[in-house]
Amino acid sequence: MMLQHCVTCRTAQFHPRPICATCGSGDLVEVEAIGSGTVDSFTIVHHAEEPYVLARVRLTEGPIVLTHLIGIPAPYCDQPVRLVPGSDPQVFTE
Repeated sequence: MMLQHCVTCRTAQFHPRPICATCGSGDLVEVEAIGSGTVDSFTIVHHAEEPYVLARVRLTEGPIVLTHLIGIPAPYCDQPVRLVPGSDPQVFTE
């Protein structure tokens, strides 16, 4: 998972943008995310063939991503999670 890193204010952002959402600088570089974070909030979607967990995950670098959690029978807020390598779209697990 790639993040944009602002050289000027040293913040990370996700999804890519032409300028930094924090300081407005255009001096952005792409960096590989560490691949870890914590569950900020979640909901279990039951209106599907098979229920799934939709979650906001705060990455270690700071940005929040909307994603699915897999392989977690009882998710909870502040739970540490990690990116499933090679997943597209990105999903997280314990």
